[in-house]
Amino acid sequence: MVEETRLELNHPWLVAVWPGMGHVAVNAGVYLLAKLGMTVIAELEGGDLFDVDHVEVKKGVIQPVRKPRNRFFLWRDPAGRHDLIVFVGEQQPPIGKFAFCRQIIRYARDHGVERVFTFAAMATGMEPAHRSRLFGAAADEETAREFTRLEIEPLAEGRVSGLNGVLLAAAQEANLRGGCLLGEMPQVFAQLPFPKASLGILEVFTVLSGIDLDLSELRQQAQHIEGQLVDLLERLQQAYREQQQRGGDSGGGGDEDEGPEFPATEGDEAADAESPAPGSPAPGSPAPRPRLTADQHAAIERLFDQASADRSKAFELKQLLDQLGVFKDYEDRFLDLFAGDK
Repeated sequence: MVEETRLELNHPWLVAVWPGMGHVAVNAGVYLLAKLGMTVIAELEGGDLFDVDHVEVKKGVIQPVRKPRNRFFLWRDPAGRHDLIVFVGEQQPPIGKFAFCRQIIRYARDHGVERVFTFAAMATGMEPAHRSRLFGAAADEETAREFTRLEIEPLAEGRVSGLNGVLLAAAQEANLRGGCLLGEMPQVFAQLPFPKASLGILEVFTVLSGIDLDLSELRQQAQHIEGQLVDLLERLQQAYREQQQRGGDSGGGGDEDEGPEFPATEGDEAADAESPAPGSPAPGSPAPRPRLTADQHAAIERLFDQASADRSKAFELKQLLDQLGVFKDYEDRFLDLFAGDK
């Protein structure tokens, strides 16, 4: 654990996020970092839990190995209710997940954390324009009752994959209360950002925590992406109907009025963040890198400059990096925006 100073905190809560479907958890976490002006306070070194399965090559030269980073960020509540620690992990360790989570909880206990929450996605057969429901899995009975009062649908059975659930098991072991908030998103678009689910999570989390957070920028992004996905789904369904019609004309079966069906996965929570996307490269092969234009590079650098001076601009930068498909390339530099006071 790398930490510069020992901190005295006021009834702190911990939120932990990792990459996963729809960027749901990380976008919610980054929104908290940006809009609350949080700063990094410690870094958890994963040691041998994170192996190296590839190297980066630039201009024909292999680059130095860089393992995923795991950082804690702090916001001090000016109202004196709950300080907030947000843990952002760049990747889930392939081994030793429970031991890793115990380290996070040990840090939380050492700093007086009272409650632990994780954010995640729930992929179902919902359509993009539908209301994004919020599901909850509580680590204790009191939090379960609180979720019920807030009309969060309980995850009655199934599983919470990866560290989103394992961290709460470690919290239970340490007698810490908390739970996982799961925002619903369309399974068919699981590899695309779905900010509506992130918005639903933060709308409820701010009620739980009493944090005053302006969600207007996230709400606008959710509406914009929803419109794009609705249009995309309509084109997919139209192509499906045309294909079925051609099949019918040549003697094939099919009902051209129904369109494709997408199976729901409500009871079996959204998948481990490490699961490969359909059509992704085979393990060991290099992932294709988006080619950025000079204008796109300039736009990224301009927003980095703005976010360096004003952290509230960081979420706008995150949106652009997601849109261009290059957030992973800039992730370390992006999170370094929150290192130290501005």
